[in-house]
Amino acid sequence: MGGKFMKSMSRKTKKITSQEFDAKFERGKSIFNYLNFKEATVVKRVNVDFPAWMIELLDREARKLNISRQAVIKIWVHDRLNPQHHVSI
Repeated sequence: MGGKFMKSMSRKTKKITSQEFDAKFERGKSIFNYLNFKEATVVKRVNVDFPAWMIELLDREARKLNISRQAVIKIWVHDRLNPQHHVSI
């Protein structure tokens, strides 16, 4: 990797308000210096097949909680894998 890129990766993250961040983004200005890549969450996509009856129950729960089906699945999987970090909804 080039030296210029490596220098930019070791930079300090600048602090601004969320309103200032949004305004910069909306104006098409660079927001790179305001992002903290060291603490970013890496997201990976997975496909899971569920039987129709399970989808119906997930959708019912999602409607009851006024959240998406995906959010229900994420919360339930998170709670199962990290019981000490239970998410209350």
